[in-house]
Amino acid sequence: MKAHTIEQAVRYAETDRMKVVHHSTYLLWFEIGRMGLLAAAGFPYDQLEASGTLFPVVVFACRLNDSADFGDTVTIETRIANLRSRSVEFSYKILKGAKVIATGMTRHIAADASLKAKRLPDDLLGALAVYVVANSES
Repeated sequence: MKAHTIEQAVRYAETDRMKVVHHSTYLLWFEIGRMGLLAAAGFPYDQLEASGTLFPVVVFACRLNDSADFGDTVTIETRIANLRSRSVEFSYKILKGAKVIATGMTRHIAADASLKAKRLPDDLLGALAVYVVANSES
């Protein structure tokens, strides 16, 4: 299935004293990928919030396989691993060139302004379905 990709330059502020990307940065890069995918699907996050749909994170994970350094450019590849009526699980690959340096996931519930779980709008479900990972791609 379709993936959303975006390139991100490694900024100095994202590194530790050794100029290696700090582990906390990967979660920020996951957000960049997620926001990009939602926008590419026709649902920029600010518009989702304005329409009454929020996506609080309920689970996240990251596996680091290698590192990136200040001055590198990474590619953030985002797909949807699981799409349900009330939740979305995004999967991420961070690549430096052709090498996968990190993988991860975030699970989100659909919620209203009071953070009560709600059903995803049908048009959003349909738009996100094209980004669902096929079993052979997992």
